[in-house]
Amino acid sequence: MSAGDEVVGAASTSSEFESLHEIVGKAHQVLPKEKWDSLIGGAETETTLKRNRLAIDSIAFKPRVLRDVSTVDLSVEHFGRKLRLPVFLAPTGPLDLFGSGGGATVATAAQAFDIGHMLSSGCTPLETVAKAAPSALRMAQLYVRGDDAFVHEYIGRALACGCAAIYLTVDSAVLARRDRDIANRYRIAGLGKQPGQAHQAGLDWRTVKLIKDTYAIPLVLKGITTTEDARIAVDHGVDWIYVSNHGGRQLDHGRGTMDALPEIIDAVAGRAKVMVDGGFCRGSDIIKALATGADLVGLGRMQCYALAAGGKAAIIRMLELLEDEMLRSMGLLGVSAIGELSRSYLHPAAPVTIPGALSAFPLIDLSQNP
Repeated sequence: MSAGDEVVGAASTSSEFESLHEIVGKAHQVLPKEKWDSLIGGAETETTLKRNRLAIDSIAFKPRVLRDVSTVDLSVEHFGRKLRLPVFLAPTGPLDLFGSGGGATVATAAQAFDIGHMLSSGCTPLETVAKAAPSALRMAQLYVRGDDAFVHEYIGRALACGCAAIYLTVDSAVLARRDRDIANRYRIAGLGKQPGQAHQAGLDWRTVKLIKDTYAIPLVLKGITTTEDARIAVDHGVDWIYVSNHGGRQLDHGRGTMDALPEIIDAVAGRAKVMVDGGFCRGSDIIKALATGADLVGLGRMQCYALAAGGKAAIIRMLELLEDEMLRSMGLLGVSAIGELSRSYLHPAAPVTIPGALSAFPLIDLSQNP
């Protein structure tokens, strides 16, 4: 794809949305207050949520010039597939709260755009999503809500549905208090103890070994934020380390994922691939993670904003706009392919915005309550 303004600046699809701001603003308009608050909120003081953005905003670019960027290639190959962008739609629980079709709608958008989609086990059934998006790169996220038989049954369903990987979430032994939901008395979002939560609380490395010993499907551990756990994971043969703090919705006062990412990549030392999520909203955010060494970047809240704003078409438009931003960032950095990115293009810097779930969108007018 060309990085020239005449191509990058052009919209590839007719749409009411000309910027990511407009997609997020539309979501704010159409979602009821309790759903909007639940979407943008985090645990307790929301410190971890804010640190996700703070960590991203505390990195500046160091561009190179006089390099041929007449063509820029954003594609990557993972899970035996060529992906249009090095991003995936991250698991976000019950997506049907934000738009018709839930996980099936999101998966069809991922299929149309040639990126990956990870389905939460608390979302639309695997079989429904597989039927809706049979050729999508579909991956199954697992909350353990039962014994070993439960794990085998779910993975068996995922295999039968053609899923490319199993993502075991490991940062949810206890469910956090989310004060926005509590204030709104919004219990649909899952306040309180869920059925089978005791099995998630009892989860340990034995289950990781069980899955690796039994199945050939790639295994991803979602919720790794320390070098110690990353090393144990690769010692167990885990294929992907997923650096995530649940979007700031679990442990309060944690680190931003971009703070943890460099040391985890160094600790893994190429023995596993690394993906990351946590506050990534703009094309430049994604480029920073890739330059740090991540292989894929997850989009959580962004897919929910787009789903609420206009379903499949808005999700595709969101991805088009992110692609546009990434092309511009790459061209201005003097980089023509994802594999050329490195930490040499990054530099520590003082942030200039107050961090928060919406700090990447300073032009949004939220004066009108939904």
